[in-house]
Amino acid sequence: MELKNKKIMVVGLARTGLETARFLARKGADVVVSDRRGADELAEGIRGLAGLPVRYRLGGEDPAWIKGLDLVVPSPGVAADNPLLVAAARRGVEVLSEIELASRFIAAPLVAVTGTNGKSTTTTLIGEMLERDGRKVFVGGNIGAPLIGFVEGEWEAGVVEVSSFQLEWVREFRPRVAVLLNVTEDHLDRYPDFDAYRRAKERIFAAQGPGDTAVLNRDDPRVWEMRRRIRAAVVSIGFGEVAEGLFPGPCGIVRRSPCGEEAYSLARVKIHGVHNVENMMGAVAAARALGVGRAAVQQTLESFPGLEHRLEFVCEKNGVRYYNDSKGTNVGAAAKSLASFRGPVILIAGGVDKGGDYGVLAGEIRQKVKRLVLFGAARELIAASLGALTETVLVDSLEQAVRDAAAHACAGDVVLLSPACSSFDMFRNYAERGKAFKDLVHGL
Repeated sequence: MELKNKKIMVVGLARTGLETARFLARKGADVVVSDRRGADELAEGIRGLAGLPVRYRLGGEDPAWIKGLDLVVPSPGVAADNPLLVAAARRGVEVLSEIELASRFIAAPLVAVTGTNGKSTTTTLIGEMLERDGRKVFVGGNIGAPLIGFVEGEWEAGVVEVSSFQLEWVREFRPRVAVLLNVTEDHLDRYPDFDAYRRAKERIFAAQGPGDTAVLNRDDPRVWEMRRRIRAAVVSIGFGEVAEGLFPGPCGIVRRSPCGEEAYSLARVKIHGVHNVENMMGAVAAARALGVGRAAVQQTLESFPGLEHRLEFVCEKNGVRYYNDSKGTNVGAAAKSLASFRGPVILIAGGVDKGGDYGVLAGEIRQKVKRLVLFGAARELIAASLGALTETVLVDSLEQAVRDAAAHACAGDVVLLSPACSSFDMFRNYAERGKAFKDLVHGL
């Protein structure tokens, strides 16, 4: 793809936009960066581009800015109905996502992982399996550094976590192995309906061909029906025994294929929960599709400590165990986390509503949750849906939520932060929220 002297606009000067602008400038493109925020708010990003021939259009979103451009690259946080993207479509200006642009300059085989929940754990596991197998591998995308930042390295493989936002503008993005773990309600504050969100996820398979591998969760009907439209070889994961695919058996994860059967013990794994069995099956399927040795797969399963803020054990105090699941930013994630405990649980939830149906949690709430502590912007909305199912209290802050939970917890209880909401009402991101929770727990 020739970029020299092309007139390209990068929309959004967050982490991905910054890396994209740097890459394009180094390639000799005529780069203009647009952001609805002003120069004062973007001072750090502008400093990051100091010395590069980059122009700026800040403080608005004027469709006239699109005139004369060859290409627009939106950051993942920029929705398709943004005035600049709408104007680009009307003028016939090409729009490509950052992962699409990056993939055209990366020769190494890619593993791409998406799903509403579990993709960070699965992506990290696959990366560690490849590294333990002796491959020079990078891990990035939605989980860390943008894919564009790995373009100029010499790699033997890459593992990239991709969100629905990043998949909206892909055309030729073709991972050697693509994994779709699950699709449940999320980001309905961005998409017109659930089906639009599901279609965005399905684009991970769009450019794959017969020489590629698609890993699908056969237990998720919305995912499994996609196999009819996929040209890649399909490998399934799920919890029921099948003649071909992956499933948990008495001796661990079983992988059956036309070449035979193999098993991976879970006796020594450090992560727990039904959702993590799903994640591990996805990782095993992807790693073996790329030829990673069985020993490297097993050793990684046993050594992996889990991710911070994802059902992370914080500590035990007075016989009460505290878990930080701040990364559980949607209803489906909270449901999977609750399914990992027998109860009794004191659940701390709340934040910014993302349009999901909290009623999905009703069964787990009735069976396991002795007290529901709600905080944040969505607390009244969640209370209206679930508050009648168990003892429920609304508080003004996470600090109050932790104190309330500790005051009502008994030995043998679990206190679980699994918000089912995004964090942006009170925190910059889920990581800041999770750290605050851990600090509060340790300070009890």
